[in-house]
Order: sequence, then C-alpha cells, then structure tokens
Amino acid sequence: MIVSPVEFHLSFRVSDLEESTAFYTHFLGAEPKDRTSRFSTFIVPHLRLNLVLLINDSDKPLDTYSLYHIGLGVSDKAAVIESYFRAKAYGAQIVKPPRTTWRGTPLHELWLRDPTGYGIEVYARLTTEELAAMPANQEPTYLVPGTEP
Repeated sequence: MIVSPVEFHLSFRVSDLEESTAFYTHFLGAEPKDRTSRFSTFIVPHLRLNLVLLINDSDKPLDTYSLYHIGLGVSDKAAVIESYFRAKAYGAQIVKPPRTTWRGTPLHELWLRDPTGYGIEVYARLTTEELAAMPANQEPTYLVPGTEP
C-alpha cells in the first residue's frame, strides 16, 4: 500500500502550546524545528517523525477521547523503567506505572498523559526469555517496587 515511507507525520491540537511544547521537547529529547505563536514542529529523524502541535484557537472543544493513544517503542524493559523515572521527575501525569502485561500482546509498558490529555504508551516488546517467564495467572508484573495499585 505505502511504498518506501520516509517519515510519519502527526498533528495534534493542544490546549496550551507552551506547556505542550515543553512536554514534547522533554519527551522526544528534541527541540522544535519551527515554532510560532500558533504551532511547534518537531522533526525527529531517528523516529522518522514529523510532529506538529497546533494551538486550539477554535471555539470547538478538544476531544482527547477519539485518539486513544500514541505509542513509542523503546529498546527494552530498562528503557521503560528509565522513561518512568524521567517522566516522574518532569512531573508528567502517570496513568499506569511501568509493568509487564501478559494478556493480548505481552509488553513492558508505561502509560502517560500529555498536558492536553492525550494518552501516550511507552513500550518494549518482551524477549523470548521474558516470555518464557510468564506467570500462570497472567496478572501484570509491576517493574518498580511501590507502584502497584
């Protein structure tokens, strides 16, 4: 269907451009390429990502329910845990702390919310050895002590 894509482009309307720009600068580890009073554009070559944050300057309310979430795959369980501590230090809203889930697609995952309310999943796929350690009850395994509900 798509032949040799070179970049993935997303654009979100946001409630507070400054706050959202600061969040995504920290989250992506990249400064905006372009920035005006109406939008911020991030070009992140290693992710092949072009992300535009556009201020919601209409009278229409933002609907963060329609976009379930965006996901960012990281290398391994340690990267998910490190992302948690960085997000916590930044003051990001943590929806679900780092854990390993077994049902559906087994993943190490962390769920955040950006300043507008969009969901963000940071995840790593399990190795063969990690999959072999699946508990019989398939209940989530929390990766940071003291974060269990």
